[in-house]
Amino acid sequence: MGRRILIVDDEKNTREGLKWALDGKNYDISLATDGQEAADLLSIQPFDLVITDLKMPVMDGMELLNLILKKYPKTIVIILTGHATVENAVEAMKKGAYDYIEKPINIDDLNLLVEHTLLEKNLPEEDENLRQSLQRQYSMESIIGDSPAMKKVFEKIIHVAPTRATVLIQGESGTGKELIASAIHYNSPRWNKPLIKLNCGALTPTLLESELFGHEKGAFTDAHRQKIGRFELADGGTIFLDEISETSLDFQIKLLRVLQEQEFERVGGVKTVHVDVRVVAATNKNLKVCVEKGTFREDLFYRLNVIQINVPPLRERREDIPLLAEHFLKEFCAENNKPNLRISPQAKALLQGFSWHGNVRQLRNVIEGMVVMATGDEITPANLPEEIRQKSEKEQTITIKPGISLAEMEKKLIETTLIREGGNKAKVARILGMGRKTLYRKMQKYGIK
Repeated sequence: MGRRILIVDDEKNTREGLKWALDGKNYDISLATDGQEAADLLSIQPFDLVITDLKMPVMDGMELLNLILKKYPKTIVIILTGHATVENAVEAMKKGAYDYIEKPINIDDLNLLVEHTLLEKNLPEEDENLRQSLQRQYSMESIIGDSPAMKKVFEKIIHVAPTRATVLIQGESGTGKELIASAIHYNSPRWNKPLIKLNCGALTPTLLESELFGHEKGAFTDAHRQKIGRFELADGGTIFLDEISETSLDFQIKLLRVLQEQEFERVGGVKTVHVDVRVVAATNKNLKVCVEKGTFREDLFYRLNVIQINVPPLRERREDIPLLAEHFLKEFCAENNKPNLRISPQAKALLQGFSWHGNVRQLRNVIEGMVVMATGDEITPANLPEEIRQKSEKEQTITIKPGISLAEMEKKLIETTLIREGGNKAKVARILGMGRKTLYRKMQKYGIK
């Protein structure tokens, strides 16, 4: 029997949704509608972990936490909280709760937190197993790509992960910058410490400062309690600052000090807080251009840009599109119980010929939609969105730039024709007027897969 987990929430959908999310992980899961029912279950059998909401009738989450700390000190508690009650969750952590997770809950984050929690508190003998599990989940294999451009990204991740160097990830939206940040963290010596993520572009400068550095009670209107910031929560681990280019110049000065000194004061506070945090930042803009325009501080740029990882857009690594399409097909076929579904060579060719301005995220969404709507066992060009069918045909052309060599032109011609013909080499050889062996030899020469 697996580890015992008790989920406590007065909302039925939340209880059952969390149970569904954790099913299949060899856990023995029980459910309770409020703190009192949870207390009754705890008196009957031991639990390794209790995941509880704060606001509940009869006995709320804070009362339940106090009971568990007093009577069942070996039981770990994770708090469920909405944005409005994060401060209460932090207060619960000060009392003895292990961690909290915000609603709406990300299933992957939940599973990682539960695995990490059980390891940290109850399962020291499985430390190495979980470390390997996390590293597999965020390994190079989890970032799909076999193109030369992605191999360069993998090499940088491998070299930088074991260090404490600050990393700047640049790439268009949807290219997988957050996945790369996770790979860096979980393959580093900090893997068993927190990875805290924040989208800087989603918050106003005032809120951003409070979120990252925290605030003291009375620091501003509605600051009724002390708030622990993300930098404190990330102590010993890594903080991922997405869309760093969207921050104000005033905020950038404060962030620069944290990077240089590893210290700060909470908003409205005078006590200096010292932390040990590795910073990984990301942006969909060219920060050097932002510096030239005066919208980003040059000194902060150099401090962030210790190691730079540039993630190529999908249109610059088209050879990875079939790999990604198959990966997402497998994922969504499993979710929708369609194990025999496949993508026809013609449909793959159209997918590979499309520009994908939304990058990997857009491709993933398209594959999901096609799987859901598929009625047969094969996804054909007719099942593709009209935009992809039309634009792929238009984009299967060769642009000849002055100065390009004949060898480069020949490579582009072979690649484009292979894409258009769905990888049918015999047909491509006939179209290009060469023997099949000659085509194979040229493909090998130019590194075409």
